[in-house]
Amino acid sequence: MTAPHPDTAAPRPASGTKVDLRKFAWLSIVTAILTIVLKTGAWAMTGSVGLLSDAAESTVNLVAAVVALIALTVAARPATERFLYGRAKAEYFSAAIEGLMIFVAAAVIMVTAVERFVNPRPLENLGIGLVIVVIASVLNGAVALVLLRAGKAHHSITLRADGKHLMTDVVTSAGILVGVGLVALTGWERLDAIVAFAVGVNIIIAGISLLTESVSGLLDKALPDEDHEIITEILRRRTDGVSTTFHGLQTREAGRERFMTVHVLVPDEWTVKHGHDYIEDLEDELKGALPGLTVLTHLEPISDPASYEDIPEAHVPIHGDDHDPTRPPQS
Repeated sequence: MTAPHPDTAAPRPASGTKVDLRKFAWLSIVTAILTIVLKTGAWAMTGSVGLLSDAAESTVNLVAAVVALIALTVAARPATERFLYGRAKAEYFSAAIEGLMIFVAAAVIMVTAVERFVNPRPLENLGIGLVIVVIASVLNGAVALVLLRAGKAHHSITLRADGKHLMTDVVTSAGILVGVGLVALTGWERLDAIVAFAVGVNIIIAGISLLTESVSGLLDKALPDEDHEIITEILRRRTDGVSTTFHGLQTREAGRERFMTVHVLVPDEWTVKHGHDYIEDLEDELKGALPGLTVLTHLEPISDPASYEDIPEAHVPIHGDDHDPTRPPQS
């Protein structure tokens, strides 16, 4: 494959302006405040330990939303002489903190549930209390969907974590509604505590998931398989097996940022400008397929054995089993 002529090469796309994600954090903060007011009122009217635990989780939601706002503010700051690659990983700290706070909420819920199981109390004003919880749950569910969609669209683990956190609150409220409803139907007051304890266990599972994702991000986990498929499809299409090929593909993500490195092997006789033009065109295609991707390339002569001695130990396979990336292709 030959490089495009400089006069006909496609122009490099302008860097897209990043969306300010802090507006979503503010939405989460306002929602948390409203749900705290609603659920606290429902608990005060009914005396249900389940509703008290639900209100406690909403308080945790508020603190988590504030942490998310701080993380998004830090992550949005430009690179400096001290932080040459920016601060995108600040989002992972936010997700880790949210995961830990979910554990705190679960502990409060479970301890309170055990105490109420041992010392059951009659519930009052269940009708109005349940209506209030339903309203709060609908509000939380709607905002959770907004955050999850925004997190997926903008590759923000902070928004995904906050959305998952709110969704666990919705699950909590649903469980509490079931428990309180069963108490009203059966008269068995300990059901309220049993359901609250079960909800606490479910919240712990959600917290473990958030912590796992945040730790993986801090350890530079690879891009998702669907991103790898897009990248390798482009590289395979540009490979002819004789004059151009690729190996040593590695990827990672840091918050909203996505990175890849790959070795580009080209004919020995190409000039520096020829190789540079080819790489520019390749990078444009990759960035067009995955907006926001930072592409780092290493140009090497295809017939030099030394070009096959620096392949990273861990890398993403690009070609099929019939292609040996550690040996020069045979003409």
